[in-house]
Amino acid sequence: MKKRIESLLRTAIDQLVTSGKLPADLQADVMVERARDRRHGDFASNLAMTLAKPARRNPRELAQWLIEAMPEATDLAKVEIAGPGFINFTLDDAAYLALVPEILAKGEQWGSSDQGDARKVQVEFVSANPTGPLHVGHGRGAAYGATVANLLEAVGYDVFREYYVNDAGRQMDILATSVWLRYLELAGEEFAFPSNGYKGDYVWDIAATVHREHGDNYRSPASELFKGVPADAPDGGDKEEHIDALIQRCKTLLGDNRYRYVFEAGLNTILDDIRDDLAQFGVTYQNWYSERSLVDRGLVNQAVDRLRAAGHLYEKEGAWWFRSTSFGDEKDRVVVRDNGQATYFASDIAYHMEKLERGFERVIDIWGADHHGYVPRVKAALTALGDHADRLDVLLVQFAILYRGGERAQMSTRSGEFVTLRELRKEVGNDAARFFYVMRKCEQHMDFDLDLAKSQSADNPVYYVQYAHARVASVLRQLTEKGLVADPARGESSLHLLVQPHEKALLVSLSRYPEVLETAALQHEPHLLAAYLRELANDFHTGYNANRVLVEDEALRDARLLLARATAQVIRNGLGLLGVSAPESM
Repeated sequence: MKKRIESLLRTAIDQLVTSGKLPADLQADVMVERARDRRHGDFASNLAMTLAKPARRNPRELAQWLIEAMPEATDLAKVEIAGPGFINFTLDDAAYLALVPEILAKGEQWGSSDQGDARKVQVEFVSANPTGPLHVGHGRGAAYGATVANLLEAVGYDVFREYYVNDAGRQMDILATSVWLRYLELAGEEFAFPSNGYKGDYVWDIAATVHREHGDNYRSPASELFKGVPADAPDGGDKEEHIDALIQRCKTLLGDNRYRYVFEAGLNTILDDIRDDLAQFGVTYQNWYSERSLVDRGLVNQAVDRLRAAGHLYEKEGAWWFRSTSFGDEKDRVVVRDNGQATYFASDIAYHMEKLERGFERVIDIWGADHHGYVPRVKAALTALGDHADRLDVLLVQFAILYRGGERAQMSTRSGEFVTLRELRKEVGNDAARFFYVMRKCEQHMDFDLDLAKSQSADNPVYYVQYAHARVASVLRQLTEKGLVADPARGESSLHLLVQPHEKALLVSLSRYPEVLETAALQHEPHLLAAYLRELANDFHTGYNANRVLVEDEALRDARLLLARATAQVIRNGLGLLGVSAPESM
């Protein structure tokens, strides 16, 4: 409906330009918005006021011209000028009633559009290091990223979902070393576990698998392990130097092949767990992109060489630095350490370089809010490479804090250090988790009320929305139980009987869905859709409580049934984009 009015106004502008009333070079940005007060109409536009200065005309006079030049529209009951030059549009009741058969005919496609024109967009999200299970913070990023991708797809973009696997670098070496140390303990060796190692019980599980399958074949005496290794932090040493030395001893004592086996055992076990966890959460990807592949294919060296050739690197104390301050970063960044190893930042530069080379018109990274300082340096590197940094959007997601009984929740985990996504899903269910995670803007801190998420009451937003859908299904079951048969044709011809205030309010709510969907997609704000569904459910419940659906009057009954079914369809469409189910009974 909004687009229809915008089209009428553009036609009016073309007509006025053709007639010479408006200059041919006029730049018109046609804006139509929902009226804040329906007593003033359904939609309003300030077009006449924005064009008044370039057209050198009084806004009210220009508004009258626009109205007169608009094509005749039978779905408009009234068009009038208000205030200094607003144009208010009131739709004919028939325009709202026509939505019902349209929604039912289009089904799950209703509300979608081709706004994106099949442009290729990559959305990369979660991408947690495969060094442990996903926690509740990753869960919010997963729900948000998956929904953003769904929304963009619904408005016509060709969306490619990707997970960047950080399977190279120091953290993975720490994991492999931690697994081997736990293996040695299982084999009977005794020593103090490093303070900077991974201590979660999942590390024991991986080590136990290695020990079960290979016995003592990977065993080395603890005395050999700690030869030349500096003291750990608890003993007055440096925990970073201690773990780095242990990594080197691990590689030396195991040798390349056996070390690679332990490394892969840790990586694959945790990565498989992450894949499974996300899949059960309704989050899937077209591609799991390996960081190691960047090194293997020479892309990291290629990115560094391009920066060096362009004069954006300099050598200092044996390391190579990227002159990122020249591009707005707060300080220069190391890309190659003094030992010749590329940094994680260098891999990130190569990864983003390769993303753009794959032909995506836009790439969207969804990161934790603690990575905000990383954004300018990545954009700086892309600019230095000669790529278009404006093709990269970085969306930051704040952490979620769990509460139970009004107090910050302490949930038991195997590690005792963090709350896993799997535990959260087990406690509140996928639907509540997916819905609650996207109820707020991604950059806002989120308090996750566990008691509310599990409650079966109108106060629980996801339950309230799902219950509206289940209520429609219940009405349809009651119809059959009463031996009644709905006549869709009779219902469609009787839609004019839907004259109650609650019915009209529900029709208006249904009409808003395509606008909300498009705005939520283009602004990357799933919370707009979640809020809309709550409002739609409220309008339905209010009307349901005020007006019986299965009345004696067959024509009115069939009309109300069509309205209820259309409402259920829109709720189903919206919940589907959020990754939430639409149950038929609760």
